[in-house]
Amino acid sequence: MNQYFNDHEIIDHEIREQSLLAELPSLVSFAQHECSHYERILRDVDAKKITSRQALASLPITRKSDLINLQKQTPLFGGLQANNANIHRIFQSPGPIYDPENTKHDWWRVGQAFHAAGFRKGDIVQNCLSYHLTPGGFILDSGARACGCSVIPAGPGQTEQQLDIIEDVKPQGYCGTPSFLKILLDKARDNNRNISSISKALVTGEALPTQLRAQFSEQGIKVLQAYASADIGLIGYETIADDGFIISENIIVEIVRPGTGEPVSDGEIGEVVVTSFNQDYPLIRFATGDLSAIKEGTSACGRTNMRIKGWLGRADQTTKVKGMFVHPSQLEKLRLTFPNIAKVRLSVNQINLNDQMHLQCELTENKDTPPVEQTIERIQKSLKDITKLNGTVEILPLGKLPNDGKVIDDLRPAP
Repeated sequence: MNQYFNDHEIIDHEIREQSLLAELPSLVSFAQHECSHYERILRDVDAKKITSRQALASLPITRKSDLINLQKQTPLFGGLQANNANIHRIFQSPGPIYDPENTKHDWWRVGQAFHAAGFRKGDIVQNCLSYHLTPGGFILDSGARACGCSVIPAGPGQTEQQLDIIEDVKPQGYCGTPSFLKILLDKARDNNRNISSISKALVTGEALPTQLRAQFSEQGIKVLQAYASADIGLIGYETIADDGFIISENIIVEIVRPGTGEPVSDGEIGEVVVTSFNQDYPLIRFATGDLSAIKEGTSACGRTNMRIKGWLGRADQTTKVKGMFVHPSQLEKLRLTFPNIAKVRLSVNQINLNDQMHLQCELTENKDTPPVEQTIERIQKSLKDITKLNGTVEILPLGKLPNDGKVIDDLRPAP
C-alpha cells in the first residue's frame, strides 16, 4: 500500500519551492490577460520579474472579504475567473459569494487529504457536508472519489436516516464537520444503533477541539483534518494528529501581517494568503481571512512541504458557524431590515461542543413596535433567512451593548 498520494509529496522542499516560483511569471501574465480583475490591479506589473517570494510579496492582496463587492461590480465572479474558464457548476456561499467549479478529476485537489487520513480504493464514505448551493459537499465528494472511494452523498441532517444508511451500507469512513459526526455518534448511542463500521474520518469546516478528537478516538475512529476553502480548494491537511497542516503541493502560502501584505517571520501569527495556479480561477495573493503561523521543521510522516499550525482565528470578524461563514455584512443587512434596530451583536459559543449563535439587538423606542415576542420571532426568521443558520435573539435597551466596534464576538474556546 502506497504511503503517499503522489511522489511529489516527498521531493526535496527546495526543488518544489523553485518549481513553483518558476511558474509565477507565466501565472501573472496569464491572469493579466485572462482575468479582468488582475488586468486592472496588476496593470503596471512586469510579470517576468515575479520570480521570488519577495517579488510576489510586492503584488497587491485580493481579500476574500472583498469578493461580495467585487462580484456585485463585475458579475458573476468579480473578474477573477479566466476568460476561457470551463465552469460546470456555480455555487452560492454565505455573503453571498459565488464560487465556480470545474468537474474534472480532483479539481479541488483534496484527494491527498483523504489519502493521508487513511482512505483507500474500495472504501465507502458517508459525506455529510452540504451539497445544497454551497460547494462543501462537492469538494469532499471529489477528493474521496480521487482516492477510489465510493461516496454516499448524505449531506447534513436527517440523523435517523443517516444511521439507517450506516447500518445498511456499513461505510468505512465519514467526512464532514466534526460536530455532525458527534451528533451521529450520540444519536447512535442513545438509540442503540450500530455504526461501528466507521473507523476513519476526514473533518473540515470548523475547529476540531482536542477533547472531541479524543472522544472519537475512544470510539475507534481515527480523525484527521483538512483545511480547504470554496475559492481555493485544499490549502493544508493533517497527516499526524495535532502536528500542523502540511500545505498542498501546488499552491504558494504566505503568512502576512493582518491588514497588510507584508509577510511575517516564521512562527509569528498572521493571515493566510494563497497563490493558486488554477487555470480556471487563478488566485494571486488571495487573503483568506484566516489566521495561522508557520510551524517549524518537517513532518515525521515523511512529507517535505512546509506546515502551518492550523486555524488560529480570523483576521476580520467573519467567522464560521457549523461550517458556514457568517459575515458582518449579513448582520448589517438584518439590522437594516428592521427600522427600529439600532445596533446588533452576534455571539458565537459552544454548548456540548456544538456551535450556538445568539443575536443581541438594541431597539429604539417606537409606539408602532410590535410586541417583544413577535419582534423576536421576526428577527429569528430573518437571521435564518440571511445566514442559513438558526440562532436565539435577545432584545436590549439602547446603550446596553459595548461600544467596541464588534459585530461578531466569537466566544468559543480555542481548539
